[in-house]
This record gives sequence, structure tokens and C-alpha cells, in this order.
Amino acid sequence: MMTKQTYGSFEEFWPYYVAMHSKAATRWVHLVGSLTGLAITGYGLARGRARYAAALPLIGYGTAWPAHFLIEGNNPATFGHPAWSLRGDVKMIAAMLAGRDAELGETAAKWLAENGRPGGRTATAEDAG
Repeated sequence: MMTKQTYGSFEEFWPYYVAMHSKAATRWVHLVGSLTGLAITGYGLARGRARYAAALPLIGYGTAWPAHFLIEGNNPATFGHPAWSLRGDVKMIAAMLAGRDAELGETAAKWLAENGRPGGRTATAEDAG
């Protein structure tokens, strides 16, 4: 079992966060879930239905967390670093929307090459894909 990583700043945390999303499928599930939750929340708030605000965390995390277990094979970074993980989600999704998903894959591959895959599994080229 991996011990909890400690970081002194978000900038130190960021490469680790991206590495926990090393597979493109994991990142895309995060993007789709977060944007869907945001759209439903926005729709509800525009219609005066505040309860729709729950869609963002429910759909966002409800799709993202299973992706970690089923696709990535790790635990969400949120469990150890909730605030920085939320900030990381926003930064990761913004990078993806800007067409920089390959850059995220490179960042993940570099971190994994230097630190190894949590749980002792070796990183593969597919992980960064």
C-alpha cells in the first residue's frame, strides 16, 4: 500500500495529480463528467432550481471516481488532497479544452518514470496514451 504523498505547494502536487490521471480515458471521463455536471447545474440555477447545484459534485465525482478504480487502477487524489485535487481538475480540464491532452500524458509519463506507479505496478506507454 502506498503512503500518502506530501507536497508543499500546488505546483509540487500538479505532476503527481496528472500522473494519477495517466490514462487518456481517465482524463476524458473526468472532462465529460465535470462538464455534464456543470451544464446541469447551470441549467438548474438559470431556472431557479437550486437543488440542481448538486449535479456538479454528484455527476462530476460520480463519474470520475469509478474511472480511477476501473480504468486507472488507483485511488482518486481527492482522498488525500481534496482542495488541490479540485484545482487540479479545473487545470486539467482547461488544458484538455485547449487541446493539450498530449502534454498531460507527457507530464504523467515523466512523473511515473521518476517515481513509479503507486502500488508498485510499472508504468507502460499505454498509461500516458
